[in-house]
Amino acid sequence: EVQLVESGGGLVQPGGSLRLSCAASGFTFSSYYMSWVRQAPGKGLNWVSATNDNGGSTSYADSVKGRFTISRDNAKNTLYLQMNRLEPEDTAVYYCARKAPHSATWDYWGQGTQVTVSS
Repeated sequence: EVQLVESGGGLVQPGGSLRLSCAASGFTFSSYYMSWVRQAPGKGLNWVSATNDNGGSTSYADSVKGRFTISRDNAKNTLYLQMNRLEPEDTAVYYCARKAPHSATWDYWGQGTQVTVSS
């Protein structure tokens, strides 16, 4: 079965950095576009970043552009999100999600990892 397992979240001070990982299994990881999506407390889901199947194309929400970097290691079936210069507004549960083929939606999600940016 398809599984996506996020890790790397935690508590960090404003201006700090975290690197999130998403371990994928149960499918051919290298064939799929992947995204990071986050949900702040009491808020809805917000798309953060996406990358194509080989990692050669990336995109970001304006709120994280220049601070976050999405990448992937297809040999390790792992998606990453490097988060730098974190802000309190980045506090959220971060999910990795598989893009559904030929669709603008996601068909599988991880369980999420909590990122808290606070002094």
